[in-house]
Amino acid sequence: MSEDGRPAPPASSASIVVLTLARRIETELAAELAPLELTVSRLGLLGHIAGVPGISFSDLARMSGITVQSVHSAVKALVAAGLVHDHTARAGSASAIELTADGCRLLGKAREAVAAVDERLFGPGADPIQRRVGRAVLEAFRGAPPG
Repeated sequence: MSEDGRPAPPASSASIVVLTLARRIETELAAELAPLELTVSRLGLLGHIAGVPGISFSDLARMSGITVQSVHSAVKALVAAGLVHDHTARAGSASAIELTADGCRLLGKAREAVAAVDERLFGPGADPIQRRVGRAVLEAFRGAPPG
C-alpha cells in the first residue's frame, strides 16, 4: 500500500511499474491529442512518415509494429484527411508516403501536446519519482546506437 492507502504496484517488478506509468502516459496523451482529432497511433504514424520521407508501406509497418494491411488502411485514412500523400506510381509498385503541409502543421501541434504531457508528468512540478524515471529514460536513449 502507498502512503495514501491506495494499492501500489510491486516495486520489485519493473514490468508492472513501467506498464502502469505507460498507461497513465497514454491516457494523458490521448486526452491532449483529442482536440487535434489525433490518436496516439496516428501520431506515431505521422512521426514515422515525417522522420523518413518517402517511406514505404512495409517499412512503416515494421517501424510501427503493425501489419502492412493495417498500415494501408491507416494511410488511406490519413490521405483522406489530407495529412499525407501516397505517391504510388501504380498498383504493386513501391510507394513513397510523405506528409502534406497540413500534416506538417498538425504534427507541430501534436509535438506541443506531447511537450505539455511531458511537462505535466515529468517536469519540475511532477512527482519526484516520475521526474527520475523521465530523466533515466531520456539518458538511456541519448546517443544509443540504432537497432
